[in-house]
Amino acid sequence: MEELKFVKETRCFKVSRVFPTDVNNHNTLFGGKLMSYIDDIASISASKLCRVTSVTASTDSVDFLYPIRPTDSVSLESFVTWTGRSSMEVFVKVIREDLRSGERKIAATSFLTFVALDDENKKISVPQIVPETEEEQKLFETAEHRMEMRKHRREESKKFADYLLTQYPWE
Repeated sequence: MEELKFVKETRCFKVSRVFPTDVNNHNTLFGGKLMSYIDDIASISASKLCRVTSVTASTDSVDFLYPIRPTDSVSLESFVTWTGRSSMEVFVKVIREDLRSGERKIAATSFLTFVALDDENKKISVPQIVPETEEEQKLFETAEHRMEMRKHRREESKKFADYLLTQYPWE
């Protein structure tokens, strides 16, 4: 019988304060800092699904919707939205909260793909995910379309890579 896991079993949360060392010259959170938070929390959701090593296969998108400022906290929520045979899609929702007014906005969203590996770094099967809430169901239902786009983009990236040079400019 195929193993099943509920989305809620993969859900993770992280809340951080934005410090002066975390911001760029626009006085907003560095995009790279947020991307590091995103990959970190997504990897935990992936591991909670399969309980083995999981590696990032792709960061499909990071959509920055609103800036995050030093007067904000930044909250990340991640969970597995879809599973294939050995791969899984993880969604990360980023919420900024103005610590003075309490106003919250979705500051960013991201989709990542992870692959489960055994101790010899070979792909292994993952449990199938079961959505329950309306939000989980919507993400699950739209995952196949994202998977097709991801597959097409990967094929195009491989073709494009054939045209790129590997020598260094100083050689």
